[in-house]
Amino acid sequence: MSKFANNTGNRQLSTRSSDIDALAQRGYNIGHKIGEGSYATVITAGYADDAGHGVNLACKIIDKAKAPTDFVHKFFPRELEILTKIDHPNIIQIHSILQRGPKIFIFMRYAENGDLLSHIKKSGAIEEKQSKAWFLQMAKALKYLHTHDIAHRDLKCENILLSKRLNIKLADFGFARYCCDDTGREMKSETYCGSAAYAAPEVVCGRPYDPKLADAWSLGVILFIMMNAKMPFDDSNLTKLLEDQRNKKFAFRRKLQDSITPQAKATVSVLLEPEPHARWNLREILNCTWLRSSDAEAQPSPSTN
Repeated sequence: MSKFANNTGNRQLSTRSSDIDALAQRGYNIGHKIGEGSYATVITAGYADDAGHGVNLACKIIDKAKAPTDFVHKFFPRELEILTKIDHPNIIQIHSILQRGPKIFIFMRYAENGDLLSHIKKSGAIEEKQSKAWFLQMAKALKYLHTHDIAHRDLKCENILLSKRLNIKLADFGFARYCCDDTGREMKSETYCGSAAYAAPEVVCGRPYDPKLADAWSLGVILFIMMNAKMPFDDSNLTKLLEDQRNKKFAFRRKLQDSITPQAKATVSVLLEPEPHARWNLREILNCTWLRSSDAEAQPSPSTN
């Protein structure tokens, strides 16, 4: 499908020389572009302190002058607030946040092994043991967020990064939000967020939804993709997508059927449950038989790097 087509783009960096000079005075060296959106660019960077100690970073540059009003006044301030409050070994670590005019520079630790989608496009389906280890790290990171009443709302393979030691790092909190109001009352989400291919049916059909359970669905899509190297549902037609989701019309690749255990298939099935109330939450996911088996934490390195 198109999600797995190779895609190369212009990697020329458009950051102004004045910005580069100003950042250099603070110890930051700017590298090349590794990603781009409508009003944000991600580049490689390096930082060296006064003692000469260096670290490899990625930098997300947001140009507020090019961004829509709701992003500037609603989504982006929320993202910044959440980024400064979270700290988990499987969530990308923020190094610093700087502003120069309308541009915001968010420096974070660089994930040397890229994103999960690129890994799958390059290497194909991931064997179950490794899928389980990475899924466990994703689930722990998401459980941490949900425990702090934060929903990610844009979980997809492109936002799952791999560190130097092949550990999972959740990234891109542009659609993240708090799940409770100031009084502690849980709030439904009404904003259509993320990519349709990863979105739960209640999100696709446009009704108010529990963002934590929508996150759990997206986690199920990612697990399916890891073990199959394909999407569970075709998102080229939203009406058909919704119909297939509600009928649980997805299937594991025939050649992989025998190599994937019934417990793994059951885990995918209960996450891709179209009725939110019947879908597992993160506590149930982490307590499931499949993850509690002895080899769940065998891969990769337990290091947080």
